Amino acid sequence: MNDKLFLIAIGGTGMRCLEAFVHLCAAGLFDNKTIEILTLDTDQTNGNKGRVEQLIELYNKVKTNDSSNIGGEARANTFFSAKLNLYRFYTDYSKPERKTLRGLSSTPGLTNEQRDDNTDLADLMFDPDSVQGFELDHGYRAQTHLGSMLMYHGIVEAALNSKRGSDKITEAERDLKNFLKLLNDNASSARVFVFGSVFGGTGASSIPVIPIALREAIRIISGGNNVLNLSKVKFGSTLLTDYFTFDSPDNAQRKQEKVIADAGNFAFNSQAALNFYNNDSTVKRSYKKLYHIGWPQGLKINYSEGKTGPVITGGKEQENDCHLAEMMCASAAYDFFNTESFPQQEAEYVYRTVEESMPGQLRLTGASFVGAQDGEYFENKLGALLSLSHLLLGTYGGAFPNTCGTIGFLNDMNTRKIYSYESLTDEQAREIDDYLKEFAYSVGPFGFRPGWLFQIFRSAKGGQFIFAPEAFNTDIKQIQNNDPGGIFLDGMHNWETKGVFGSTRNRRFDKFIDILKQADSEPYEEQGQTVKELFLAHLYNAITSAQNFFN
Repeated sequence: MNDKLFLIAIGGTGMRCLEAFVHLCAAGLFDNKTIEILTLDTDQTNGNKGRVEQLIELYNKVKTNDSSNIGGEARANTFFSAKLNLYRFYTDYSKPERKTLRGLSSTPGLTNEQRDDNTDLADLMFDPDSVQGFELDHGYRAQTHLGSMLMYHGIVEAALNSKRGSDKITEAERDLKNFLKLLNDNASSARVFVFGSVFGGTGASSIPVIPIALREAIRIISGGNNVLNLSKVKFGSTLLTDYFTFDSPDNAQRKQEKVIADAGNFAFNSQAALNFYNNDSTVKRSYKKLYHIGWPQGLKINYSEGKTGPVITGGKEQENDCHLAEMMCASAAYDFFNTESFPQQEAEYVYRTVEESMPGQLRLTGASFVGAQDGEYFENKLGALLSLSHLLLGTYGGAFPNTCGTIGFLNDMNTRKIYSYESLTDEQAREIDDYLKEFAYSVGPFGFRPGWLFQIFRSAKGGQFIFAPEAFNTDIKQIQNNDPGGIFLDGMHNWETKGVFGSTRNRRFDKFIDILKQADSEPYEEQGQTVKELFLAHLYNAITSAQNFFN
């Protein structure tokens, strides 16, 4: 499969799905892939958006060797194997005259008659006292009828500005133009996957209109010479229904903000959205695959728990913890990018069921995310990155402030006569540590800080999740005793031991060092060229060998 891959993340939930996707890339699940990523939001300050964009930048630092090769190259059978190119676009509602629908409707240069017509049309479709007056820069607040129109308008407006070639074209508009150019240049072989929810605001508003909005924007930018053929471009998307909740806003907040998302309506919103997707002919013709992803009512997390003050529904403070449902969405992208053939006419709706270990408790294996055929492949890859995290952050103390586990590991390897990576700089070593802290955990001034995978485990609420519960230890005093080789529920995939004396953990580590020294573990050309790439590939080879998967 040589198709060109594109990914679009929309709204706060879409950004967290993208976060999961990036971590799966770090685990090596998208070998030899170059992926063009567009973040799309109404809220340029959204905390989830900022977090995932910083994560991609950190990912690319790990892959970058020097300034001549930003983001590195796509590789195979190693950590950080995919190459990720990031484009950022947001609809600009920062100026006073653009903050509300009422302001947007009063476009300068209109005649009084045109302005009256705009007002009459807006009043017919949108409540004048609430919907037309709330500020748009924190999303569309579950007003999908409004959001779809405005997102389409925002993309088309950016295309018009780009076409004019004005000196005032923004960086966001330039990024969108570059993304669209790549999409248009590769239309005959393009796969475009969209992350977003269907129960909220921005994502729910945007998923239905994205294909036709991109087509119109390309037509404008190309001067009508190129029109994206939606029958050739393969679009896929998540239909992520409500999987979390938060406290209802109080009356004072409702009065102040006029329109605000209410988790009490999420189930109804989801039902209405799914009915729409099932019946809308334009959506069914535009998309090839739609992945229906839901979550059990009894396992929902309340993101307001432990917090006081107004309900946070947008802005810089919106940085919700990560969730298994988002990891399922990232796995849907894995399926979409690896699908051999697609339906010719209307979209295919797909879903995957998950086992229960007992009533009300999920039992999640690799197959739960990517199917039985690739289940062990998934576990091997993700497990290897978790083992690497425990090795560098735990055993060598990289989780703690002012300590670099990668430097400590390299120093220890020197004493064991493994000298191949002495030229790795301290800065490069710290970049590896910094990424693993986002993936797994770190220790800060306020104690233990769970990274992405630890938050994912927590969202399972006591259910089984691929790895042994002991692999998710949060006791700061015991972190350095975490066993990198004892993470799996299935003991056959834990590292073998060497000798008969000492703890199981230490004997596993000794066996791992023996594997690391074997010629079979040394990196080869497809895994990398730079010292940093070869170092990570060497560790990848040794860890995946020690885990005893045979896929």
